[in-house]
Amino acid sequence: MKKQKSNQIAVNAENKSHHSDFAPQGSPKGMTLSSLPQGMTLVSLPLEENPMRKIRIEKIVLNVSGIAEKLEKGFKLLSFITKRKPAKMKSKKRIPSLEVRPGLEIGAVVTIRKEKEDLLKRLLAAVDNTLRKKQISVNNFSFGIKEYLEIPGMEYQRDIGIAGLDVTIVFKRAGRRIKLKKIKKGKVSKKQMITKEEIIKFMEDNFQTKFE
Repeated sequence: MKKQKSNQIAVNAENKSHHSDFAPQGSPKGMTLSSLPQGMTLVSLPLEENPMRKIRIEKIVLNVSGIAEKLEKGFKLLSFITKRKPAKMKSKKRIPSLEVRPGLEIGAVVTIRKEKEDLLKRLLAAVDNTLRKKQISVNNFSFGIKEYLEIPGMEYQRDIGIAGLDVTIVFKRAGRRIKLKKIKKGKVSKKQMITKEEIIKFMEDNFQTKFE
């Protein structure tokens, strides 16, 4: 989308509460107050924000780690919080010290793409809506919740016991869809990446989140 350099228009001066006595900087070539019809003046309107630059939440990812009984409890926990069926993750490596072998189920994950804002508010409330800046990366941030009972509306579940989870919030711009196309992949410029500073501002403006 080609950025518009100027969006100045001529209006009837009688309909304005006030107007400038000189032609604004960046006026169309040859346009001055003296060349306008009588009763008209130049005004500048604010340029619209490029929609391709707007930030939005793409998804919320909740996950737990563990094996055997601990994993089963974590699986129930994610389902209890989100009302969705999680997916189990399997190990691709062998770790003898942890008795982990390839193919062993070692975690569960669930991805939320709809009704994200309400869920995020509840998850943030579990950490007093406060995050550390070091938890933020390009395009995302993550934080942990020690006990699910800290989430508003959660009640103790005997078959789950005391358990926690990890949360990752992923952001995107409209232009990031290019990166996800399987056919004729396009190169995403650095301008489409979302910086830590932009994420902080987004969270402060939209969720009143505090940062340490």
